[in-house]
Amino acid sequence: MSYRKLTYTFPGAIEIEEHRKGEYGAPGARREKRKKPTPEQMVRRNQWNKEKRARHRLRKYFRKNDYLSCLTYRKEERPADMEAAKKDFCAFMRKVRKEYRKRGAELRWIRNIEVGTRNGWHVHIVLNRIPDTDIILSEAWGHGRVVNKLLYESGEFRDLAAYITKSPKTDTRLREANYSTSKNLPLPEPEVKEYRRWKKWREIRIPDGYYLDQETLIEGENPFTGGRYRMYTLLRVERSG
Repeated sequence: MSYRKLTYTFPGAIEIEEHRKGEYGAPGARREKRKKPTPEQMVRRNQWNKEKRARHRLRKYFRKNDYLSCLTYRKEERPADMEAAKKDFCAFMRKVRKEYRKRGAELRWIRNIEVGTRNGWHVHIVLNRIPDTDIILSEAWGHGRVVNKLLYESGEFRDLAAYITKSPKTDTRLREANYSTSKNLPLPEPEVKEYRRWKKWREIRIPDGYYLDQETLIEGENPFTGGRYRMYTLLRVERSG
């Protein structure tokens, strides 16, 4: 069976996935009808795919010095349940979107509504920053404090993707979480190449101006099929001046 190489190119990173054609998902997982994945494998696969989609959106649509904001609730303002929290967020977004449009800007966002085991509600949201964004957010959110942090590009948002997609299955401090994104963040399509044999592209080739992020290198054999796989990320070298 042939092998497939998927290349996702972003402004500051290149992601590579290499695997046998027809095999997808997290390392060690296989989509097949004859063997049903265990619950643990399903959790790992679903979270891996969730983080991947978030990472790709972050890398394509957001930049250094955009905002990672935390919207908090005063104790007396806490929502009764997740549906109420989502309604609060929708009302907040309508106000923010209106202000962005007044300034001729398009709003883009990724968010996770979280409630801890001690009933502490908050919203983590990544959004593109424009002039007065801090004022817009503060005036639009009436339930508590708004804490803003500037995004940085270390690792090209890999850790941020894991952070913004947390759930009770990945963080025991959470009781419930709800992840969502704005509709204007379509996922990027990869460049696809197929090869008859693994050896034709066994060596990692690093283009000028990039380096291999060693923490992202994952390779091995699928335990179900014996097919080889490899995934890694190349990051752009930052040049001073």
